[in-house]
Amino acid sequence: MKTTNPDRPVLLGVDFSSAPTRRKPITLALGSRHGAIVRLDGLQHFDTLAGFGEWLARPGHWLGGFDFPFCLPRELVRALGWPEQWLALMAHYAALPRAEIRELFAAFCAARPVGAKFAHRACDGPAGASPSMKWVNPPVAWMLHAGVPLLLAAGAELPGLQAGDPQRVALEAYPGLLARELLGRRSYKSDERAKQTPERLIARKDLVEALEQGRSVRLGLRLKLSHAQRDDLVADASGDRLDAVLCLMQAAWASAQPRYGWPADVDPLEGWILSA
Repeated sequence: MKTTNPDRPVLLGVDFSSAPTRRKPITLALGSRHGAIVRLDGLQHFDTLAGFGEWLARPGHWLGGFDFPFCLPRELVRALGWPEQWLALMAHYAALPRAEIRELFAAFCAARPVGAKFAHRACDGPAGASPSMKWVNPPVAWMLHAGVPLLLAAGAELPGLQAGDPQRVALEAYPGLLARELLGRRSYKSDERAKQTPERLIARKDLVEALEQGRSVRLGLRLKLSHAQRDDLVADASGDRLDAVLCLMQAAWASAQPRYGWPADVDPLEGWILSA
């Protein structure tokens, strides 16, 4: 992996899938920061978890924003009697079959009142993110189950959670946080062909334009694209490439923040979402 400045990491944004395929791969955006400018240097795609894991394990110097949760809510963990130390919890969680996890999580939700079925991490509210225990629509519990073990196997560092190679730093990102700042509640993507409407196409154009013009007050950064890259991001109706770029922008913001932008009082089990 090459970078224009050996002292600066390559920046990554990852749109993740817990079951990637050729049609729906893991999408990796690579970029670099130059002051307040973030340049998109390229996109890569992985149609297997193993292939993505091999890429993560390669020697390199990067800082990445990954679109999947890095932990479960402490309330849930405590209720299930699972380990309350992050690494032990992740080892326990990764060893469980998903069918068993689904049963445990469904029973937890069934015992709770309507409107408060799921437990949440402290970062979910500020980020507007789905609870990390949710196993459908979107199945972020499976993304956690598949994604964190890849980072651990690769020896990456997860600041605040797990020490590792300081040249390869992984942080939790959430593209919806940045997209909502710039678009409000307008939808810009869908995996269903019938829902890939002209309105969503216009929303993607508006989102890309907002990123290029640096309209995010939260990040204070401007995206630099070629004409071909701009057309490619807008044309992807699934939004996967654009989501990877949104995560890239969050990683670029974190690269210049003390503690990568983590608040001082973050729960060391639950972690935090970039720029929340």
